[in-house]
Amino acid sequence: MRNITKNTFFILLCSFLFTGCKTQQQSNFKAKEIYKSDQLIITQISENSFIHTSFKQTNDFGNVPCNGLIVKAADETIVFDTPINDKGSEELIQWINKTLHSKINAIIPTHFHDDSLGGLQAFHNHHISSYAYSKTIDLARENNFTVPENSFSDSLVLKVGDKKTITKFLGEGHTKDNTVGYFPSENVLFGGCLLKELEAGKGYLGDANVSDWSATVEKVKKEYPNVKIVIPGHGEYGDQKLLDYTITLFKVQQR
Repeated sequence: MRNITKNTFFILLCSFLFTGCKTQQQSNFKAKEIYKSDQLIITQISENSFIHTSFKQTNDFGNVPCNGLIVKAADETIVFDTPINDKGSEELIQWINKTLHSKINAIIPTHFHDDSLGGLQAFHNHHISSYAYSKTIDLARENNFTVPENSFSDSLVLKVGDKKTITKFLGEGHTKDNTVGYFPSENVLFGGCLLKELEAGKGYLGDANVSDWSATVEKVKKEYPNVKIVIPGHGEYGDQKLLDYTITLFKVQQR
């Protein structure tokens, strides 16, 4: 019994040390820019998560960086939001195929604006399945944009390798159809244009429901309490502070 106890203790100790080292490695991950061209930047933010950033020239806000997310498991990926146009999407698709050596299982636009689905046709040209909230599909059709192929009414769970992604509609804010994407294995939340970077202004409000915006983000915060990395539609990513900042920003508007 004594030898069995010692062996068991040794196994448990090794398991604890390995898990501790793995957790420490994840927490110490240093984000790095791993690809850059005139129209596309890709930044690795965790072991299996990457932000893709393209740029939209606007009259009111200048040349705006527009974020999307790539998540990877095994040799598969899922992409949230397209680059701003088909040319940028084609470049992103080629990079994923040739650099990550991965199949793209799905593209998920998180709302109907062109900084979310402006490059959708390029994904369709590669026979990559697209999924979106039912209202996103309706609004894309109304505005004569490329229409996502598959709809969901509340939430969507898709597999990527042996992991999963969750896309969910939790209320109106930036638009009537804005959804968020979550990668539970790395606690990464893609908030899209529903969430603001720290110190950002309110941005474009032409399709917004400003009165519900704070309450919607409060629901997001409650839904994903373990989130570690939060990515807004524009600007710098961060942590849960982006949720709190966005809540406060639009609570002021309600007064």
